[in-house]
Amino acid sequence: MRQRDRFIDGLRALAILGVVGGHWLVGALVATPAGDLRIDSPLRHLEWLQPATWFLQMLGLFFLVGGYTSAQGLRRARAAGETDTGWVRRRLWRIGRPVLAATVILAVALPPLRMLGVIGAGTAWNTAVLFVQPLWFMAVYAVITALTPRLLRLDRHAGLRAVLAFAAAVAVVDLLRFGPAAEPAAVGYLSVLPAWCFAYQLGIAWSAGRVDRRVAAGLLVGGLTVFVVLIAVLDYPVSIVSVPGAVRSNSNPPSLLVPALAAIQAGAALLLRDRIERFLHRPRVWAAVTVLNLSAMSVFCWHHVALVGVSELARRLGTLPGLGDVPADAGWVLSRLAWYPVLALVLAGIVALVRRYEHPVPAALPRAAAIREQNI
Repeated sequence: MRQRDRFIDGLRALAILGVVGGHWLVGALVATPAGDLRIDSPLRHLEWLQPATWFLQMLGLFFLVGGYTSAQGLRRARAAGETDTGWVRRRLWRIGRPVLAATVILAVALPPLRMLGVIGAGTAWNTAVLFVQPLWFMAVYAVITALTPRLLRLDRHAGLRAVLAFAAAVAVVDLLRFGPAAEPAAVGYLSVLPAWCFAYQLGIAWSAGRVDRRVAAGLLVGGLTVFVVLIAVLDYPVSIVSVPGAVRSNSNPPSLLVPALAAIQAGAALLLRDRIERFLHRPRVWAAVTVLNLSAMSVFCWHHVALVGVSELARRLGTLPGLGDVPADAGWVLSRLAWYPVLALVLAGIVALVRRYEHPVPAALPRAAAIREQNI
């Protein structure tokens, strides 16, 4: 049985924790006089909080790990005689299965909850909105995963030049968006695939042995340089995620700040690999990382639902700090952070119920095969 790579699992767990922790921090649900919850964000009220998104937005690491593991998996599949089409189909089903299950469950559950008066119309609508919003990420990830055979071929022919080409493509789109002869805003969506392919292609290059400490240091320094220039000189938005009401966004569509941050995170992680692996050899840490990896997609799909559930209960008890009040000051931020253990506990309960859809194992399947099915 193939052993799990602690470093890879650790980076994936860190990326998922960043997504969940970030969404719980920047996503506020404010109680309304009508007995509902409306969506708000502290980023709209608190400009000093925006730099926190640099540390919480870790999707670059997720795509880095995705490129690495997909390249390794496709090579093993080819060696075992599986076709590229078969591998892509199996991989996409594995990604999409928990998303499809969550979509069906919510589609079935929300209407009767609304009709029975358990939740208001606004709360039901915002639950659906918060669930659907992050799925852009899964759609992009699925498309890039389907391109893995071609990206492997690109790596063989161009190596790290392919990684730089994706960053250059995003820079060209940014020039069209924000340059002297600015094009319509829709042109920015041409950057979606190259912006996220940057980290994925880097992961493929890493799996091929092209990323050593010298390259990692170059990623860190180069990414930091571009990042600082974009914000300090070219006046890019500070927040890496969208701020409600802002004219420009670094994430929708992605700007050059996205691959720059991915380069920083990848370079730093690779340079700190030895320390990270030592930390991951602590039994309790490794146990937590393993559990999170085996339920990563369930955590991703349901973390917003956990937030809505806790916020709705708090609304019925009265407006509690950090759960239902307007996110307009530092007190709200501290209160929301204090709610994290409760949110985590509720999310863990939901994941325990739905995790079967992430790793369904037929009763007749041998235990060893079941373990392999869960080994990403």
